[in-house]
Amino acid sequence: MKKIIKNGTVVTSTDVYTADVLIEDEKIQAIGQNISDIYAEVIDASGYYVMPGGIDPHTHMDMPFGGTVTADDFETGSIAAACGGTTTIIDFCLTEKGKSLKSALEKWHAKSSGKAVIDYGFHLQIAEANEEVFMEMPQIIEEEGVTSFKIFMAYKDVLQADDETLFQTLVTAREHGGLVMVHAENGDVINYLTEKALKEGNTEPIYHALTRPPELEGEATGRAARLTALADSQLYVVHVTCKEAVEQIAEARRRGYRVFGETCPQYLVLDQTYLERPDFEGAKYVWSPPLRERSNQEVLWNALKSGDLQAIGSDHCSFNFRGQKELGKNDFSKIPNGGPFVEDRFSVLFSEGVKKGRISIHDFVNIISTQAAKLFGLFPRKGTIAPGSDADIVIFDPNVERIISVETHHMNVDYSALEGLKIIGEPITVLSRGNYVVKDKEFVGKPGKGKFLKCNKFNHDLYKETGQLEGLLKG
Repeated sequence: MKKIIKNGTVVTSTDVYTADVLIEDEKIQAIGQNISDIYAEVIDASGYYVMPGGIDPHTHMDMPFGGTVTADDFETGSIAAACGGTTTIIDFCLTEKGKSLKSALEKWHAKSSGKAVIDYGFHLQIAEANEEVFMEMPQIIEEEGVTSFKIFMAYKDVLQADDETLFQTLVTAREHGGLVMVHAENGDVINYLTEKALKEGNTEPIYHALTRPPELEGEATGRAARLTALADSQLYVVHVTCKEAVEQIAEARRRGYRVFGETCPQYLVLDQTYLERPDFEGAKYVWSPPLRERSNQEVLWNALKSGDLQAIGSDHCSFNFRGQKELGKNDFSKIPNGGPFVEDRFSVLFSEGVKKGRISIHDFVNIISTQAAKLFGLFPRKGTIAPGSDADIVIFDPNVERIISVETHHMNVDYSALEGLKIIGEPITVLSRGNYVVKDKEFVGKPGKGKFLKCNKFNHDLYKETGQLEGLLKG
């Protein structure tokens, strides 16, 4: 059915204006004044923003880790995402050494098929350097529509890849239009510090942070950036937390390297002291990289405003406190790493960013949606409100006050890491390709309606020497 959104304030990464938006056949067909169609449903957006649906480039649904599996699968996780204003997620497929890359994709397609309520794409982890892997990567890009590849520089003996693997992945990505992502921490030194802490009887959650100091994130980020420059390739640093890493990314971009970065809402509003909470409550805040000292928050905000960081991912990796986080009761290294944030990413960035004057409303849309669409080969299909784009739209109340709580969230997890945080702003209605997934703050979507998205290549020929993004995509 056709829909016309009327009386709202349309906001994109470049414009703010009052207009009607006509939706038909899952696409935005027209934007203008006084659009009418007797066959269209009219949605009154008076007093609300009309914005592109959020794109979360960093989620972990139905993912095994540390002897357990994340509490949210593609159904519950995508429902929570939609209720929070996100209409596209890009999830990470984990590979197994000795097995093909395609086998990992097949496993993740099986996990997601028939479950997601919004559209989704995949990143693919690269675990080992061998001829078969690097021969298969071009096929994965061309035929499977997966154009981004993740290297873990941490989690020694589990996920960590060596520098040769990273460099060969960068070279292959350059040749075939892929984008390499890194979890940037020095896993070898972390492993040493962790073993030392445990031998000394230091088992509490706070030691998760103390054994992963910011210097190790800065070192790994700088190393990855320099290898990227040597390979003449492109790099996206996930979940940046601290001054040390931001400085490395900023310097790389000043040198003209194709280096990009994301941060996450948890690093913008929480700090290391949360890991010190008594009665093992600190385990709720164990993820990697860890929370940092509070002074890093303004560094991250400034980097988002200046453009040294381009995107915000949730790094949604939810584990229940009871029965899952408790696996590390007597050993912080066994606490499953991750937290629940996919539902709150959109509103936290708006409330803490726009409402507090840290970023503009255009910055907000750019960070929450448009830049991720450009970086990961989805723009202009996703990430904007324009004729021909998918009708992924959030009708957002910018003035309502509310409190984040486990009592009201939709994530399938028994706590909120942001419990009690007062924020301003809330999604009222969310459309995915023109179909309601949230209507008047009530979830009305259906599992299986979300489609897998094939991503376009990263087109570095259009990358400008100034380090700014413009028309990154082919097609």
